[in-house]
Amino acid sequence: MKTHSVKEVSKLSGVTVRTLHHYDKINLLKPHHRTEAGYRYYGDEELFRLQQILFYRELDFPLKEIGDLLDDPDFDQVDALKSHRAALKIRNERIATLLATIDRTINHLKKGKKMSRPEKLYEGLPKEMGTVYRKEAMKVYGKDTVENAEDKLLKLGDAGFKKLKENLVQIQKELFGLRKEAPENEKVQQLIARHYGVIRTFWGTSHLEDKQADAYEGLGHLYVNDERYTMIDGESHPEYALFLQQAMSHYAGTKLK
Repeated sequence: MKTHSVKEVSKLSGVTVRTLHHYDKINLLKPHHRTEAGYRYYGDEELFRLQQILFYRELDFPLKEIGDLLDDPDFDQVDALKSHRAALKIRNERIATLLATIDRTINHLKKGKKMSRPEKLYEGLPKEMGTVYRKEAMKVYGKDTVENAEDKLLKLGDAGFKKLKENLVQIQKELFGLRKEAPENEKVQQLIARHYGVIRTFWGTSHLEDKQADAYEGLGHLYVNDERYTMIDGESHPEYALFLQQAMSHYAGTKLK
């Protein structure tokens, strides 16, 4: 039987060597065998399993759930592939819709038009998720507050809103990288200050004198109580949520009150 080294599998699949080592460590994808020197080698069975892992990852399944599915004695590879095909077909149709939306947006931007509907603020999210977030926000903050925030965001235009979202994603990425640091760490607090500024823009209240210390601190508690807001690559990170909550609480208590 022909086997492949970890570097060869990495080249074939596009998965990094580091990720393959991680999959081995968590028992998600074990190599067929190891040499006396410790080098990993993979056979056809492992390559097919890796294919399944990548399909499930593409569909945003958490790694633990993927492992449970693949290790289920009733797991059928052909049925799984048919299921993947159906799911990817649906995703492909959704991507086609998103591409059409992007094309329309580009045309609007070239003509100097601005966003005109609140629904545009939630594009890129599954429709039902955007609707849920909007309804929940109205329940917590009130309809007038949410609509005021949406109005401010719509005035940014597509390009401005895209830049705001990208800024938030970058800040969150850097905070995630510092999650093992003390919440009151100076570098952490500098990032939290930027996070606070972006959040205020999302709220449409950056122009107000009220610093909204309690509201910002309350957002930190929401992160802890609702894992959807701190999901990374489809996986929940309660320790990261707690770190954010503590860092935001410290900032609110020392800088906003």
